[in-house]
Amino acid sequence: MKRLRSFLPLLILIAIGIALLSTGALNRFRPETLASEQANLQAQIAAHPIHAGLIHVGVTTLAIATGIPGVLVVILAGGMLFGIAWGTILSTAGATLGALILFLASRHAFAGPSGARAPALVEKLRGGYLAHPVSYTCFLRLVPFFPFGGVTVALAWLRCPLWLFLVATAGGGALMVGIETVLGAGLARNIGTHHEVNLSLISDPIVIGPLLAMGLLALVPVAIGKWRARRKV
Repeated sequence: MKRLRSFLPLLILIAIGIALLSTGALNRFRPETLASEQANLQAQIAAHPIHAGLIHVGVTTLAIATGIPGVLVVILAGGMLFGIAWGTILSTAGATLGALILFLASRHAFAGPSGARAPALVEKLRGGYLAHPVSYTCFLRLVPFFPFGGVTVALAWLRCPLWLFLVATAGGGALMVGIETVLGAGLARNIGTHHEVNLSLISDPIVIGPLLAMGLLALVPVAIGKWRARRKV
């Protein structure tokens, strides 16, 4: 019963995420859905900028904290509706806060009974991580193809220090959110020109640029690993 109580916060977040997915709440943030309402939504944002910004932070926080797939559409929506600068700031704030909530809930769930030893394999994996926590944390946070929520839960399981988690999430997360926000702004420009999402996106530099940046970002941890290996030789 005590172990079940320790998992309760994480289970509540998962239940909220399942409810969001089952109701299709995120469908409203899809680019093709926003395309038909973009002018109206931007007019409302201009009329109520503080309320709109807080709503976006809240939605992003909720989406990240519940670990649901499809968070990308919320980040893209931020770029489409708020622009690159404000979209990045608002989405980064929401992503960092949501990740912190999920991290704390996961750490609470994975905290073993006091004095109890974890299985040997678990101790080995955690020991390997804690030998180079900064390198592993940055690697997991910077690779854009790793699920954001999955990485958060994994770092909690590996017992990542809270300060390191916050620094990596706010830094690496902001970098990723910035790239995705630029992509969202590119979608907004494409929609403004063509009044729909179409294949002309493929030739738009403001869309291709972020996609290439995501690919290059995925190679950074690999390059750093090879550089460190050469230094040891």
